[in-house]
Amino acid sequence: MSEKLKVAVLGGTGMVGQRFISILNNHPWFEVTTIAASPRSAGKTYEESVGDRWKMDEPIPDAIKNIVIKDVEDVKNVASDVDFVFSAVNMSKDEIKHIEEEYAKTETPVVSNNSAHRWTPDVPMIIPEINPEHADVIEYQRKRLGTQKGFIAVKPNCSIQSYTPALSAWKEFEPYEVVATTYQAISGAGKNFKEWPEMVGNVIPFISGEEEKSEKEPLRIWGHIENGQIVPAVSPIITCQCIRIPVLYGHTAAAFVKFRKKATKEQLVEKLVNFSGEPQKLGLPSAPKQFIQYMEEDNRPQVTMDVNYEGGMGVSIGRLREDTVYDWKFVGLSHNTLRGAAGGAVECAELLKAKGFITAK
Repeated sequence: MSEKLKVAVLGGTGMVGQRFISILNNHPWFEVTTIAASPRSAGKTYEESVGDRWKMDEPIPDAIKNIVIKDVEDVKNVASDVDFVFSAVNMSKDEIKHIEEEYAKTETPVVSNNSAHRWTPDVPMIIPEINPEHADVIEYQRKRLGTQKGFIAVKPNCSIQSYTPALSAWKEFEPYEVVATTYQAISGAGKNFKEWPEMVGNVIPFISGEEEKSEKEPLRIWGHIENGQIVPAVSPIITCQCIRIPVLYGHTAAAFVKFRKKATKEQLVEKLVNFSGEPQKLGLPSAPKQFIQYMEEDNRPQVTMDVNYEGGMGVSIGRLREDTVYDWKFVGLSHNTLRGAAGGAVECAELLKAKGFITAK
């Protein structure tokens, strides 16, 4: 056990924090030794604090139940016993920005599920299969923060995971215009049906802030490093609508694409199924062996059958066909709290460890 890196989960009592704890149970590289949350939870055991608010399918891991929660704002105390932290804190954007930088300044790397730092120019926002090279901006961020080891890395919004991987696989055909509608699970709001009974049998055609994230974040993923900053790509132009639907896990997207270069269906499918990246080459513990699967059936991907593909870390694409207005259209599905949230952050941390950015203190 001593060889594993020690990790704290900040905001460990919320839904994403719980998912971190669940995923990291028996992780081969990382071990949760510290949990931090709001002052009102501090001093209680994890089991006492979470009580009946535990939302995962599997019970609270035995190794976690009796961990006494620390106050997330007591930065030095929380950071002193761990090698790095996962951040899933529930605060205002400015508060999150500040507290994550405070942790980084204690020489403790921060891998964040929050959106606060996604547009900080020297903070990498990483989907490990697509833009692992953005980790190189960390050296510039460390200069700004005045740190040797501390830094912040973030993962992008859950909504983009159902179409961005496909567009990345088709890069050589130069997609330049995309229309997407996302159909998003309620767990993306950190809730289940017990807490949000109004969602049963209901559809809400608005998710605050989500459309801008869905349109802009892929461009940052496809950007490049210049003068110590990530410069977003300018193409393709993406327009989105984001809709909340009565599903617990799984974000579905219906997307329409225009390409500058002609492609056949066979070529597009071949690019999807053969798309892989550094996580697959490095054999990272959380990496799906097959990142994207293509489903030939007319009625797939479906949430109930496909959301847990590759342990919830793979992306399922189906219904690829020519369109009368755009060139091609397709449907994508990804797991919003695994690939889209905590799972994506854990894979990002694995990548950063493999590349030498996260080490034992």
